[in-house]
Amino acid sequence: MFEMKPLTFSLLCLVLFVGSSTAAELDNTGTPGQQTYFDWTDLQFDRQVYAQRRANMVRALATDTPAIFLVPSASGITHGETFRQLDDFLYFTGLEVPQSLLVLDSLTGATVLFVPEQDPRFYNPGRLNDFPGRPLAGDSDFIKRAGIADVRPFSNLRPALEDWLREGRAVKINTAGEPVGASSEDKLAGIFASTEPEAALLSVLQRQFEHIRIKSAHAQVASLRMIKGPEEIAVMRRAAEITSEAIMAVAAQIVAGIDERSLEAELESVFKKRGAQGTAFASIIKSGPNSVWPWRILAAHHDRRNRTMSNGELVILDVGASLDHYVADVGRTFPVSGKFTAEQRSTLELQILVADTIISAVKPGVSFAQLMALARAVIPPEQAKYMQTGSFFGHHIGLSPGDPALLDVPLAAGMIFTVEPWYYNHDRQIAVFTEDVILVTESGHEILSGHLPRQPEELERMVGGARVPSRMPVSPEVKR
Repeated sequence: MFEMKPLTFSLLCLVLFVGSSTAAELDNTGTPGQQTYFDWTDLQFDRQVYAQRRANMVRALATDTPAIFLVPSASGITHGETFRQLDDFLYFTGLEVPQSLLVLDSLTGATVLFVPEQDPRFYNPGRLNDFPGRPLAGDSDFIKRAGIADVRPFSNLRPALEDWLREGRAVKINTAGEPVGASSEDKLAGIFASTEPEAALLSVLQRQFEHIRIKSAHAQVASLRMIKGPEEIAVMRRAAEITSEAIMAVAAQIVAGIDERSLEAELESVFKKRGAQGTAFASIIKSGPNSVWPWRILAAHHDRRNRTMSNGELVILDVGASLDHYVADVGRTFPVSGKFTAEQRSTLELQILVADTIISAVKPGVSFAQLMALARAVIPPEQAKYMQTGSFFGHHIGLSPGDPALLDVPLAAGMIFTVEPWYYNHDRQIAVFTEDVILVTESGHEILSGHLPRQPEELERMVGGARVPSRMPVSPEVKR
């Protein structure tokens, strides 16, 4: 059994959701200009899609100890940036509500959503004309259209948790690995660490409830999110197309004398003109000496990434558009002069050979270990130390550039991941990079970025000319 420590619920809210407001702190009587949630937005997919995802998660949880699965939302506090919901909360609800918590009960199958009485971002008692309020927990239309019948004020969370724990439930949170108490060294190192919301939730629960059983739900979440539904695949296909169009536009601008930031501006301009809301991650465009260094090294100084390019150099793009919460991640290498040297061409051909070897073997039932073995078999021994990657020469993508995944699970239809064998050779001061987005289909695979040329002679023809390509058609599957 658990024992509650004598800390107030309001402190729990304060620690977990900075800026969280209770109903008593907000004027909930309504004003003439009061807004409602669905006046401003809508679910991206049909509410039945989210209901099915929650049902799938309950089934996955039911194979283990009876537990409640807790999914926190983002805080909503902004300093100018547009709100971005946390991936798991968005995946299971489709909602962009702040300071909220979704609870799935594996024993009863119940879904409970705890939200603020009022959206704190829409309320300011000193400026009711501009911030007239937006009810959440008490809005019947919000509850109906969200598709979650049991929506409660966030102030009801603590007694509900106490009831679940008293009934013997374990608590599951999507954390990497099984949660454990932090050592003194870990706590000291935490001075410099940013705390993820799941980790913050874990920390508060461990402090508030003695003998609470907390387990990781990472395997269950990953098993669901790594298989994309048709609605997700459609968005990701378009995100890959937008990214490919933008890379083509950048290639047309490449010429000796241009700088990296100018190409970055062209890239991100095309993203938005084609309908993307922004970037999947900070765009990586690196040339000459910059090209041989990984992103973490280049980003160590705020103005390192703006060198001017010269003929004879290579410029590498590792970029992705973010469209309706889903991302792409595509890479190409171009010669600044429009012509690869013999060494540059042969190095790029080797890197593409490794990528092609992996891609050609992608189909349901194949393991990532098998793909790695095939890739290593075609890498000459003297080049092996320069061909670097993590996991399987790529990573799963979806709502994030690093979607949760189980790498020991065989490939299955609906998985989407990148193939990107990196090549960094500091001995010869040369680096090349090709990255594509791969969808596993029932019969094999589809290259979602397959519209974008990738062979050396094709890449050469794309350089210069300053012609922005027209929008690619939303075309049939590009298969390989």
